[in-house]
Amino acid sequence: MSSKSSFFSRVNTSSPRSLALFLSVWFALFVGFFVGVLEYTLHKIHTFWVPVIVVGLTFLLAFFLFQYSVERFIYRKIKLIYKNIHQLKLKKGQLPPSVDLSADIISEVNKDVEAWAKDQKEEIEYLKNLENYRREFLGNVSHELKTPIFNIQGYIMTLLEGGLEDDKINRTYLERAEKSVERMVNIVEDLEIITRFESGQLILHKEKFDIVELARDIMTGMQYSAELNGVKLVFKDDYDKPVYVKADREAIQKVLSNLVINSIKYSKSHGETKISFYDMDEYILIEVSDNGIGIAQEHIPRLFERFYRVDRSRSREIGGTGLGLSIVKHIIEAHNQTINVRSTVGIGTTFGFTLAKGK
Repeated sequence: MSSKSSFFSRVNTSSPRSLALFLSVWFALFVGFFVGVLEYTLHKIHTFWVPVIVVGLTFLLAFFLFQYSVERFIYRKIKLIYKNIHQLKLKKGQLPPSVDLSADIISEVNKDVEAWAKDQKEEIEYLKNLENYRREFLGNVSHELKTPIFNIQGYIMTLLEGGLEDDKINRTYLERAEKSVERMVNIVEDLEIITRFESGQLILHKEKFDIVELARDIMTGMQYSAELNGVKLVFKDDYDKPVYVKADREAIQKVLSNLVINSIKYSKSHGETKISFYDMDEYILIEVSDNGIGIAQEHIPRLFERFYRVDRSRSREIGGTGLGLSIVKHIIEAHNQTINVRSTVGIGTTFGFTLAKGK
C-alpha cells in the first residue's frame, strides 16, 4: 500500500514529460490489450505483430497529446501563480526563466513560492521596523526640540511682560534663551552631519597623522572639565613613539572628543578615563575606558541610535544632543572600520574602534 502510494506520489511530482510518458505507456498497453482481445474474438487467431504495432502507434500519439495537454494545463496554472509572485513581465506563452518543464516542475514552483513568501515576510518585517524607527525618530526629534523651544518662549514672554525693564532678570533670561538657541543649533548641526554621512555627501580627507598626539591634545583641552567632575585623564602606557594612522584627522578628533566627554559625564567621583592603543597588524585599535557607572546589557544594542539615552533624566541634567554616539558610529563606518562597546554596571565602559595603520 505504501509502496504504491509512494510510486504515484513520485509520478505526480515528476515533470510533465514523465507524467505523459507514464500515462502513454498504460494507455498504449490498454489499447494493445483491447485490440488483441478483439482480434482473437473476431478472427479466432492471435498474432503479436498487430497489437505491437497498435501499441507503438498509440504510444507515440498518446505521448505527444498527453505531453501537450499536461504542459498547457501546467502552464496555465503556473502562469497564474507567477503573475502574483514574479516581477518579470513575460511574453504570451512564456514562462519565467527559472521554470523548466522538463524538470520536476512542482518542486521548482514550490521552491519559488517558498522563496517569494520568505522574501515577502522579510520585507514586511523590514518595513515594520523602518516604520517603528521613523515614528520613534520623529518623536525623539520633536521631544528634543520642544524643550528648548518652550524655554525660549517662556523667557521671551517674561521679558515682554515687564522683565525687560528689570535689570535683575533681563540679562539672565537673555543668556538662558541664548543657551536654549545654542542647544537647538547643536541638534540641527549634528543631524545635518549624520544626514551627510548617510547620503555619502561628506567626503573624508584622509591623511597620515599621530593618533597619540591627537589624543594628548584632546585630553589637555578637556583637563579642566575632567577636574571639575573629579575625573583623571590618563594613557594606559607611556607612548613615547608616535602611532601613525591614516584617517580624516578632524573627524577622528570628533570621535575621540565625544567618547572622552561621555566618559567624563558618566564617571564616578574620583574616577579615571584611560586611552589605549594596540597594534593589530594592518590596523590600530583605539580604546577609551572608564571605571564609571557602566551600561546595562539591554541598552548596548541601541546605544548608537540617534537620541537614544540610557538614563533620560541624567542625560538632560548633563546636557548633550543625544547624537554624539550616532555621529561616532557614522564616522568610523565611513572609514570602513568598526566600533564596539563593552560595559558592566558598576564596573565601567570601554569603547573601542579601529583605524587603518599609517604607512
